[in-house]
Amino acid sequence: MAVTPFSAVLLAAGRSVRMGRDKALLDVGGRPLWQRQWGLLAEAGATERFLSVRAEQDWAPAELPKIMDVAPDAGPLAGIIAALERCTTPLLLVLAVDLPGMQAAYLQRLHERCGLERGVVPWRRGGRPEPLCAIYPREVLSEARELLAHGHNAVTGLAATAGSLGLIGTLAIEPDDEPLFVNWNHPGDIG
Repeated sequence: MAVTPFSAVLLAAGRSVRMGRDKALLDVGGRPLWQRQWGLLAEAGATERFLSVRAEQDWAPAELPKIMDVAPDAGPLAGIIAALERCTTPLLLVLAVDLPGMQAAYLQRLHERCGLERGVVPWRRGGRPEPLCAIYPREVLSEARELLAHGHNAVTGLAATAGSLGLIGTLAIEPDDEPLFVNWNHPGDIG
């Protein structure tokens, strides 16, 4: 079976209000969290990678391909749309910067569940999706734009819409995979 190439975007444009400082710069093993996550995307096999940042985030090296949200203060959906507009592959892997436990092997497992025009989103047993560690087909771009235009900025809406159209499948998050989805939102979350 042929492997569908995929692009990836690291979502690091959040304002980190609850954390009180830029989450992308938090230390993980002696390096900034964004560098760890950036490396995961390469290790997972992304053919192209984008770093979603705000203009004032001057920590991002100039040589990296950066994207800016298509609308200010519209949340991660605006960064996903910008990446979908730029990616040259059929699939886009989305990874939030604040998932320090994520592993490349899990991202590869997500990719294995995809088809040429069908992505995948992990789902918790309680029925809650994890849409910021998921793979979306480029075909969801028009639906994503429509959601944003109507003020529906939650990425869960994109996952639900894509699912109803058959453009995205689900992967149950097994108990052993739960630590991969622990995110850092508050200073007390840092382990």
